[in-house]
Amino acid sequence: MCPEPQCKGVFGAMEYQKQIQEYFAAHRQQLVDAVCRLVRIRSVGEDPQPGMPYGPGPAAALAEALEMAGQMGFATRNYENYVGTADLNDHPTQLAILAHLDVVPGGTGWTVPGPYEPVEKEGKLYGRGTGDDKGPAVAALFAMKAVKELGIPLQKNVRLILGTDEERGSHDLTYYFSKEKAPPMSFSPDANYPVINIEKGGLRSSFTGQWQPSEALPRLVRLEGGNTANIVPQQAFALLEGIDLETVRKHCDAYQAKTRAQFQVSQENGLVRIDVLGLSAHASMPEKGNNAIQALVEAVSTLPLAKSSSFDHLQAVARLFPHGDYLGRALGVDQKDDISGVLTLNLGIFHMDLEHLEGVIDSRTPICANEMNMSRVVARRLAEYDLQLENTRMNPPHHTPADSPLVKTLLSIYENYTSRQGGCIAIGGGTYVHHIEGGVAFGCAFPETDNHFHGPDEFAVVDDLLISAQMFAQAIVELCA
Repeated sequence: MCPEPQCKGVFGAMEYQKQIQEYFAAHRQQLVDAVCRLVRIRSVGEDPQPGMPYGPGPAAALAEALEMAGQMGFATRNYENYVGTADLNDHPTQLAILAHLDVVPGGTGWTVPGPYEPVEKEGKLYGRGTGDDKGPAVAALFAMKAVKELGIPLQKNVRLILGTDEERGSHDLTYYFSKEKAPPMSFSPDANYPVINIEKGGLRSSFTGQWQPSEALPRLVRLEGGNTANIVPQQAFALLEGIDLETVRKHCDAYQAKTRAQFQVSQENGLVRIDVLGLSAHASMPEKGNNAIQALVEAVSTLPLAKSSSFDHLQAVARLFPHGDYLGRALGVDQKDDISGVLTLNLGIFHMDLEHLEGVIDSRTPICANEMNMSRVVARRLAEYDLQLENTRMNPPHHTPADSPLVKTLLSIYENYTSRQGGCIAIGGGTYVHHIEGGVAFGCAFPETDNHFHGPDEFAVVDDLLISAQMFAQAIVELCA
């Protein structure tokens, strides 16, 4: 005999699948309009303000989403602008769906009107958050709406949890779960299909260095790039003093060919300025980006600058984080296992001036990694060059067994609605259920689609959002009946 949720799933699919599909065929534009309402709000996390722990943008997006949910007839609650919830009914909660409303900065390079001006073109809805994670949040909300309006009977409640700090560490959920217990089952539409049941661990830490400034010329005055650790930095710049403009330009032309990043050399207030444009990507997939910081550091470290402690430290960073090394080889931590894959490493933020430097790394580590073979190795390697790692504590991996009733039910639904082969996968990114026992990620991106998450021209395929909403509705029925 199969587990109860799976048995219910076969019957539920037969009884309700057609109704659910017809419902969303009739509500396509409503769903698109709701996503656009949220995308227009620039919900980038910022410094706290009174009553807004992550700044006004995330608070505004949360207020808008809760207003939508209330208009649909759901009971809502705002947890001090950390998290908001919407409940389908007043029964005990069996299932939580977790989505987040905060987004990474818009960045540059958009070919559509802009990150906060959503537009639909050829079946794709463009805008920051359409795919990560406002579109999926709306899909989940409309799934609840469909179940409610179709009058499908449930014995248990589903709670939509809407957070506002996923992109900067998910401290919102820490706050929420200090007040509420996690339900028996949880999934988050914050990644890819079919089902993600393994998420790598990680190390996110800063490293620093300090020295006595030197007046010797030519010298580096300033170098910086990146603003979010979990994004491959797209831009970086440096200011140089006491060096010929043409010398720098010829040097950078060579490094443009080598790194495939774009270098632009100009003069600024008597200094030579180098701007580098790379390609942003999520830190869990650094191979899809081109790290502007590493390209610039490597280029400047090979210029004919005066001997100094500052220059020594810059060359050390170039040796430890060479351009193109996203596996941690230079740090001596490259490793992998058969279950969760390879270690990846991103130098996401870097600042250097005349007397100190600071960088922030984001490493996604396989299950086999631990403090002894990862973070302590990094600390020792940095120390060889008079650099200090500020934190060696690692984020543990997440693993939900593939044979759990939740996983089996979601895979059955996926196969039923898509006619595709289901299966479990491991990822380097941490989803919104990383710290929730038994939780998994389920959608909304399909394997063949690059939605440009965290990059320019982020989009969601509208049909993918619709079928996701259908599958979420089916999951609610099968898990909460």
